[in-house]
Amino acid sequence: MLDHYQQDDWRAELAVITGDLIQDDTAGAYDNFREALAPLGLPLACLPGNHDVRALMKAALSAEPFAYCPTIRRSNWLLVSVDSCVSGQAGGRIAASELRRVEQLLSDDDAEHIAVFLHHPPVEMGSRWLDSVGLENAEEFLSLLQAHSRVRAAVFGHVHQPYDTQHGSVRVIGTPSTCRQFKEKSDNFAVDERPPAYRRLVLRPDGGIDTLLMWITDA
Repeated sequence: MLDHYQQDDWRAELAVITGDLIQDDTAGAYDNFREALAPLGLPLACLPGNHDVRALMKAALSAEPFAYCPTIRRSNWLLVSVDSCVSGQAGGRIAASELRRVEQLLSDDDAEHIAVFLHHPPVEMGSRWLDSVGLENAEEFLSLLQAHSRVRAAVFGHVHQPYDTQHGSVRVIGTPSTCRQFKEKSDNFAVDERPPAYRRLVLRPDGGIDTLLMWITDA
């Protein structure tokens, strides 16, 4: 994936990594991640996923070009990172304190357009096993976003498959994994044969969003 991006003509201003940066619970894993991603030459916003260890992650990824779960202003857009993780659990829940923080940001900032990023999906995926480890208070969170007219999108990871559907006023976008993908609509855990992928996002000044999935077919 990194080679694909670096060899292409398209260039980003920012990379957002929506969780599950590591899997073996060591500081060395974050060192490897940092060494692999730093050559991109981009600001890197890193959100925790259920496989991450917050204390190790924050210690390793809080210095530029990395930022841990940041809020970022880009032109007339506000990009809000949300921690949806529960320690020791695959499924997520946004804590009451985190909901209050997000509510405050959405209410107080004067950005024309807002996009939020989190690990767990704020919607069901139609997969019995995936929905059992989804976001416990998804409906509450999505209702919070929909109550603020400037929120244009919620972007998530976790499910290892593509998703892009309008839910009321909020476009909800999921990005496949840069590793293996999960089979869609599966009752039980299953992987499919699709390759790694990443998603390009262009946030337009008028609040529109252009996006393109990049499947790494030679991986």
